[in-house]
Amino acid sequence: MSDSAIISVEHVSRSVTDSTGTLTILHDIDVQLQRCQSTAIVGASGSGKSTLLAIIAGLDHPSSGTVRLDGEDLFALSEDERAGLRARKLGFVFQSFQLLGHLNALENVMLPLELLGRSDARARAAEMLDRVGLGERLKHYPRTLSGGEQQRVALARAFVVEPAVLLADEPTGSLDHATGERVMALMFEMNRESGTTLVLVTHDPAIAKRCDRQLLIEAGRLVP
Repeated sequence: MSDSAIISVEHVSRSVTDSTGTLTILHDIDVQLQRCQSTAIVGASGSGKSTLLAIIAGLDHPSSGTVRLDGEDLFALSEDERAGLRARKLGFVFQSFQLLGHLNALENVMLPLELLGRSDARARAAEMLDRVGLGERLKHYPRTLSGGEQQRVALARAFVVEPAVLLADEPTGSLDHATGERVMALMFEMNRESGTTLVLVTHDPAIAKRCDRQLLIEAGRLVP
């Protein structure tokens, strides 16, 4: 792993077996992602993009190979140790927002800070919601927010812990085009401000072109 790489995926494969046989989802993926770089993972539906992102996050296990996050071998750690590393190093933005419905916007953004034991969780979360244009919506619950507003809450939650890496899986997939454009502009702007390493799964070529680098996955293989 080079000094400038924050993520190193080393000969990773992923297979699943059921009554019909074995399906290989990823074949010998070997790539390094550099600090402060934005990378788009692109490919057809079912090509293995989201599986690769889940393995980078330590949420799914490779069948073989190694993933290092900031020098740590993810799969040499226990589940609890991996969860702790995710809490410290990673932010997540999902297509379906993944907000907790029983928490309001402020509480959703406070949650990762509280899990880290931060005493300034409330003030920091309010500041971050103001940054994404939701300073007047702190007490609103997800069901009362539009899709674009929910994704902005998700962005605030992801960036509030100042993650080394932001992982985004089809972040505009549930939004109309105009709303998606505004959300992506905000995400790239915040990413530049924070110097975060961005790894983005997308099917949208226009979004992919905004990244520093594109990785094309075809049938589970990284295309040179």
